[in-house]
Amino acid sequence: MALEAGLLEILACPACHAPLKEQDTELTCTGQDCGLAYPVRDGIPVLLVDEARRPA
Repeated sequence: MALEAGLLEILACPACHAPLKEQDTELTCTGQDCGLAYPVRDGIPVLLVDEARRPA
């Protein structure tokens, strides 16, 4: 899953506003206290807190 160039630079976690990093089929929050993982479906990031996976 490769997001469009430059898109990852402008996306931020909706919960804490930290930058996101791409991991497999998810975008993971880089915030130390947050760590939510947002799914990417059909190449479209789903940046909804209710859809995010909580850190383990």
